[in-house]
Amino acid sequence: MSVAERVERFAKRHGVGAAEEGESLPVGVTLLSAGVAVAVLSPILWILLRAADVGVESSVALLARSSMVEILLNSVALVTTVTVACVLLGVPLAVLTVETDLPFRRFWTVVLALPLVVPSYIGAFAFVSAFGPRGVLADRLAQVGIESVPEIYGFTGTALVLTLYVYPYVFLTTRAALLSFDGTLVEAARTLNHSRREAFRAITLPQISPGIAGGALLVALYTLSDFGTPSIMHFGVFTQAIYVEFNTFGRDTAALLSLELLAVTAVIVALESRIGGQGQESYAGGGNRTTRTPLGPWKIPALLFCAAVATLALAVPLGVLFMWLTRSGPGYAGGGLAFEWTYGWNSVYVSALAAAVATLAAIPVGYLAARYRSTLTSLFDRATYVGYATPGIVLGISLVYFGSSYGPTPYRIVPLLVFAYVVRFLPQAVGTTRSSVLQVDTKLVEAARTLGRTPGAAFRHVTLPLIAPGVVAGAALVFLTTMKELPATLLLRPTGFETLVTYIWSVQDAGYYGRAAVPALVLVGVSALSMLVLLKQDGSLVRQEGENDG
Repeated sequence: MSVAERVERFAKRHGVGAAEEGESLPVGVTLLSAGVAVAVLSPILWILLRAADVGVESSVALLARSSMVEILLNSVALVTTVTVACVLLGVPLAVLTVETDLPFRRFWTVVLALPLVVPSYIGAFAFVSAFGPRGVLADRLAQVGIESVPEIYGFTGTALVLTLYVYPYVFLTTRAALLSFDGTLVEAARTLNHSRREAFRAITLPQISPGIAGGALLVALYTLSDFGTPSIMHFGVFTQAIYVEFNTFGRDTAALLSLELLAVTAVIVALESRIGGQGQESYAGGGNRTTRTPLGPWKIPALLFCAAVATLALAVPLGVLFMWLTRSGPGYAGGGLAFEWTYGWNSVYVSALAAAVATLAAIPVGYLAARYRSTLTSLFDRATYVGYATPGIVLGISLVYFGSSYGPTPYRIVPLLVFAYVVRFLPQAVGTTRSSVLQVDTKLVEAARTLGRTPGAAFRHVTLPLIAPGVVAGAALVFLTTMKELPATLLLRPTGFETLVTYIWSVQDAGYYGRAAVPALVLVGVSALSMLVLLKQDGSLVRQEGENDG
């Protein structure tokens, strides 16, 4: 029996091979999608194998150590604090820019989303340089009588920096929910003598809760997986401890901590699914909104609130980066570790490879998920998100383990590094491809088939040209996010292969902040391009706002 016949037999037996309209799954595309799903899940298997080598008793003894318990508590406390703070920051800002008559709403919408373009580890450099011991802003404050500022290192500084650079996840998802929500429901509640506050609490808040929960999930996963910020702020969490253990030959401990980190990640995803799922069918209105809430005397405080957030999240890091460009002296433009533009080329090279491979892997998965709804296609689609939810430091450790144990060559090679990027960012390409395929009229494909085209030819000549813009957008997102990736790059880059992020990390570690100015500004610029792609894909951010303004 051939492979194709076995796949068809399996599908028929389990009732998972049929699409909604009763068509059978295309065997070739199904096998390609299955291969992609197995590949992105394999790093988890390697971590499990490594952890299994330790043994149950040794594992329990290692994880019960006080230092390990402290790391777990620190990580949970940081994730909880940053997530709550981002909700408290992002939801009011979204409400202000959508529901009220805040002056310059379009301007504030873009400005308040922009902190997402600053990698959090660059924000951490800037805050340490500004408010750390002998920091430039701390010295200026001392001149005006403020002798001391709160300690920037530790839990407080880590939570502050992460909150400032990840709250836009909540801001953007809440805005999208508000713009999709039918505002006439609130107006109907007002006619029943409910105040604006009561109508918001009883009608609006339950409707937009899935959007808030989705943003909170992104914040929690980012906080748990971030390596750069806690390391710079000297705060012990999972990622920082895993990196230290790995580099001090404590690979068993690193594997166990990675497994524990994955377990916490799974708990967060399960919690979001439970909370967000309670209102999944709620905000599907037409976005009708005829009136906006007047701020009245609260207009000035609202403007000051928006300005304060923008100043801390954008003006401080950009100001510090430009200061590094112009200042000289130890700590700013000191000797050693000279920057070379080759590092930028290396970043572009591996990012372009990752984007190309991710695009090729995403097309069969995205096409199958869009055209053939079944349990099997859903499994393939969801499998790609496992890598996205896996922290980069864990992914790096697992591939190091695989490369050193089973690989025919040393593990620090470009193909393994590119594979890590693809596993990490594949969902970005799958999502845009799936959305593009859903927009293609199936009658066009059927017409091509009636003219004698094979399924492959119909896909090449009809579907592929129509989904090309979405595929390119997905490739651009993978390229731009790969440029910023830090932990997996540190662990897997070939010896002597420096990129922008590894160079920034090296000069920060050596204290030559000035050397990081140019590559950091380049990365911020590249990240801004990713925001442009996001804005173009999500026209609701600005265009719909303008339409409603009429």
